[in-house]
Amino acid sequence: MLTVDFDRLDARPGERLLDLGCGFGRHAYEALARGADVVTCDLGRPELESVIATAAMMVEAGQADGARLLAPVQGDATCLPFADESFDKVIASEVLEHVLDDATAFAELHRVLRPGGTIAVTVPAWLPEQICWKLSSDYHAPTAEGGHVRIYTSTQLRSRMEKAGLRPGAQHHAHALHSPYWWLRCAVGPNKEINENRSVRAYHRLLEWDIVKQPLLTRTAERILNPVLGKSLVVYASRPLAASSTARPEVASAA
Repeated sequence: MLTVDFDRLDARPGERLLDLGCGFGRHAYEALARGADVVTCDLGRPELESVIATAAMMVEAGQADGARLLAPVQGDATCLPFADESFDKVIASEVLEHVLDDATAFAELHRVLRPGGTIAVTVPAWLPEQICWKLSSDYHAPTAEGGHVRIYTSTQLRSRMEKAGLRPGAQHHAHALHSPYWWLRCAVGPNKEINENRSVRAYHRLLEWDIVKQPLLTRTAERILNPVLGKSLVVYASRPLAASSTARPEVASAA
């Protein structure tokens, strides 16, 4: 289930791509299949190990070139362990809402992206996220350890990018069918296991079926609902080829 539109990201064979906060690798796998040289970076070691294992299966099945997946890196978004201008493309998916000092994280994303490169940032969309926060304090920080620390509006996210020296461009929403699922989870208790509630369990099965089968009915419904109910906001930006006199990277915290 991809959140980033790879056609808009324009990821090309042979380019070096960073998947920051890679989780279990959904975007890394797509980048590998498209022939990119992929670096995965996450705070969680189990996630990185899972990515390597799945990528190995892709290689064995002939779906990816084994030489394309570079060593996984355990790292922090506010202090990325990469040289300046290391990547042609960067994906930061569902990461920045967890970072207290997001201004420094944006500055780091700008630093590692080469001039002319493109970045895709995804965060929880404002309206669905507001409802989740109101339904349960267990969904977000400080109650939820490592949980979401802020809710971005589109304007705020684009402003953060501009202050870091990036140039925001196209944007869209994704995963509208997932918003009601999370509202339901929050209503019954987000810390409960999925199988503890019949309604949550049924909706989860529906989402699994939709992801695997991708029937026309649900795909059409989601496209229609995404602009209003999309669970994720995706903004694409570029690093200008020449430094702008009006947009300089900032590292001061802006929560």
